[in-house]
Amino acid sequence: MSDNNKNLFYLDDLSKYKVDSDDPDVRGWDVIDADDRKIGKVDGLLANKETKHVVYLDVEADTSLIEAEHKVYDQPAGEGTHEILNEDGENHLIIPIGLVRLHEDNKKVRTEDVKHDTFSRTKRMRKGAEVDREYEVMVLGHYLPARKEDDVHPDSEGFYKHEAFNPKRV
Repeated sequence: MSDNNKNLFYLDDLSKYKVDSDDPDVRGWDVIDADDRKIGKVDGLLANKETKHVVYLDVEADTSLIEAEHKVYDQPAGEGTHEILNEDGENHLIIPIGLVRLHEDNKKVRTEDVKHDTFSRTKRMRKGAEVDREYEVMVLGHYLPARKEDDVHPDSEGFYKHEAFNPKRV
């Protein structure tokens, strides 16, 4: 995929981009879900160059999250055939910045909306993998199953204007 068609970039790969001085750099912070269980640790930040904002946290999944996934296969790919949901080495996932709250006093990132079992069933990726729109839409479908299709339409120019990408602080 050429950079012209690419939506997201890891902040570390953008030499002219950095975390705003008014915002905390959450890399290394623990991520806690709505059940008060550890999901993982923020490993990276994904930014959209057009909006000039971080839109996702790249989270290295905690081993408890990976081990909690009892369903080895996703939907049947055909009769008698299943597609593997997560393969060995896929231990990262993305979380839209608007679904978390930053707790600066104890350096934790918390989501009030997404529970441990949802994270365990979400398709993961390898560290540093390129994130395409198809993966973004799939992840949003797991985290926000009741969303209106037109709220987060994959081809919309306003894709990152959805509330899931609006950062909030505690």
